[in-house]
Amino acid sequence: MRSFRTAVLGAATLASLAARPAEAQPQAQQPQGFAVERLYPSAPGAGWFVMDTLDMHGGLGGVMGMTVGYARDPLRLRTTDGAQRLTVVSDESLVGFGIGATYDRFRLYINLDMPLDVAGDGGTIGAYQFAAPNSNQPFTPSGVNPSTTPDALADGRIGFDARIYGEAGGPLRLGASAQLFIPSPNTFDSEYLSDGTFRAMGRALFAGDVGLVTYAGQLGVHVRPRDDSPTPGGPQGSELLFGVAAGPRLPLAGGRALVVGPEVYGATAFRSLFGSAATALEGLLSARVEGTAESGGQLRVRLGIGAGLHPRFGAPEWRMVVGVELFDHHQDNR
Repeated sequence: MRSFRTAVLGAATLASLAARPAEAQPQAQQPQGFAVERLYPSAPGAGWFVMDTLDMHGGLGGVMGMTVGYARDPLRLRTTDGAQRLTVVSDESLVGFGIGATYDRFRLYINLDMPLDVAGDGGTIGAYQFAAPNSNQPFTPSGVNPSTTPDALADGRIGFDARIYGEAGGPLRLGASAQLFIPSPNTFDSEYLSDGTFRAMGRALFAGDVGLVTYAGQLGVHVRPRDDSPTPGGPQGSELLFGVAAGPRLPLAGGRALVVGPEVYGATAFRSLFGSAATALEGLLSARVEGTAESGGQLRVRLGIGAGLHPRFGAPEWRMVVGVELFDHHQDNR
């Protein structure tokens, strides 16, 4: 009888354990998307792709331009021990439209970017699970996806530039720039095209022409409220911006000139200044053909090919950018 009671008690205990709900396993966190693009283009009519020639002059003038760019593997993630790797964004193609007005030493402009294609893989890295871009899951109330809705827009940008010292064409020009990024109403979080918040940039600019050599550079601050620092490859808050460009300006027939030279630029998070996981550094070999007339309508064609010198935190393995600009300078009031 005692053995029977023991057997019954044991069976009841096993049944009770089996009936208990299994303890919940920790789930990977799903971080919000963010703007992964690290190429912050200069204003329409600024000459270089990233740097600014600060050659505004004359009376009221205007400029409009279009750029098309492609970046390969701009968002590759890995754990600190390198055991896990994931290419969240493998292909990113954007087209940008810009329009601006110039007067004397000043420039006011607006720039809009439209995604042509954003592709990659989803997966888990450490404690974080990343959604693949171009997924079938709607990420806006209307389910808009830039791959199927080509008229959708990424974050807009309004900027103002001013030359504070020097003259257009002089050996040394100093200036300042301010930009405001306005989040897209479509909020492309899962496409890694927007932080979903307002951002701002302030930059100190320098440029000049010495003989056949033209140069430009910048040092600035990117005020970025989004701060997902625990997320591998995520935004690290506000950043320090830096860059320089230089090359010869070679005269061509027909009143045109060819400018060829490298642009080296990057951004590093203030929380770990120049830390390996918080710094993006790129190099871009750019060439442009432009008119040399002091006034009147002109056409500028640009081509840039480059790579990530430190391909982390959004800097791609390689990049290509093509641009066309139409602008008009007026000689009066120079």
